[in-house]
Amino acid sequence: MDAFQPHPPLWTSQAVRAFAFCCPSCGTTAAGAKAVWINRRAPVYGEDRRRKWQEFYWCECGTVWWAWSNDRPPSELGNREFPFEDFPNFL
Repeated sequence: MDAFQPHPPLWTSQAVRAFAFCCPSCGTTAAGAKAVWINRRAPVYGEDRRRKWQEFYWCECGTVWWAWSNDRPPSELGNREFPFEDFPNFL
């Protein structure tokens, strides 16, 4: 399954809106989805003029849900300390 294919898979037609970025039925995060599709062909522009996309997830419990890309919680990988000593010319 290609998350960036141009046309939506059939399973997205039964999606429900998730207001928390997790499955509304069982609470599993997006990382636990068995399939993902991102609607990159129809971005929506917010008040701050930034684009956001609908992200569709097919949970292992069978629920299909979607949420806006800007609703995604911050990644724990973004909080890592950068080893500047490994890149002395970076700054």
